[in-house]
Amino acid sequence: MSLDQIIRAWKDEEFRNSLTVDQLSQLPANPAGLLELTDEALDGLVAGMAGGSCLAASCFTNGGGN
Repeated sequence: MSLDQIIRAWKDEEFRNSLTVDQLSQLPANPAGLLELTDEALDGLVAGMAGGSCLAASCFTNGGGN
């Protein structure tokens, strides 16, 4: 696999899904890590903050206080 094909496979799900089993076995792990978050990972997110208690309006209007 060429470097261009590897990068395209990392970025383009449709292209990645079109690869053969042999091509997929040659594909190195994406250096960015996971491409999708699981439902469990999303459960703790609130207004863009993991486990945060800050409301969006107050995060930016009073110096980031909770």
